[in-house]
Amino acid sequence: MRSRSTRLGWPVELHEGPVGLRPLHARDLRVWSEVRQRSEAWLRPWEATPPPPADPYTMSFRQMVRLHSAQARADESLPWAVTYHGRLAGQLNVSNIIWGSARMGTIGYWLDVDLAGHGIMPTAVALGVDYCFFVAGLHRLEVNIRPENRASLRVVEKLGFREEGLRPKLLHIDGEWRDHRSFALTAEEVPEGLLRRWRSSRLAP
Repeated sequence: MRSRSTRLGWPVELHEGPVGLRPLHARDLRVWSEVRQRSEAWLRPWEATPPPPADPYTMSFRQMVRLHSAQARADESLPWAVTYHGRLAGQLNVSNIIWGSARMGTIGYWLDVDLAGHGIMPTAVALGVDYCFFVAGLHRLEVNIRPENRASLRVVEKLGFREEGLRPKLLHIDGEWRDHRSFALTAEEVPEGLLRRWRSSRLAP
């Protein structure tokens, strides 16, 4: 019998129409590599990089999958692959999960450049948020985004995340320490569920 996480219930699969969340598998290597290569220039300005002195060690894809799985089973993260019509389209990770009196985590995501603008990532984030709040029992989720990253900012704007301010030099990205705008939601702010609110906003005239 496959062991399951005591709190997060990993492995977890979620779906909303053509958008899905599932664990990343070793067999995803070929498609994941194709998507990453195609989207490299688009993603590079927004993804975290190790500050100097850089560690020469580079983790392989299979090692990353194993690490993500171990972290999920330890109730430390929810490392989902995002799918669109069944095909891998990106990743959504709820990381830095803290239990105790905090019950919070941090959301990060990336998407295939060829699929941007289809409402995929807002749907994926809404799915993940609802699972975190109403199944896993987290209370607060935050997203930190560079001020120049319009695509990611549109995701939190569409979903109604509350902006909490600027966090100077928060993460090392693309060779330098970068400022980030911080956004958050608590479970009390979306009692009806974020996915339901997102669906309603898409139907509004």
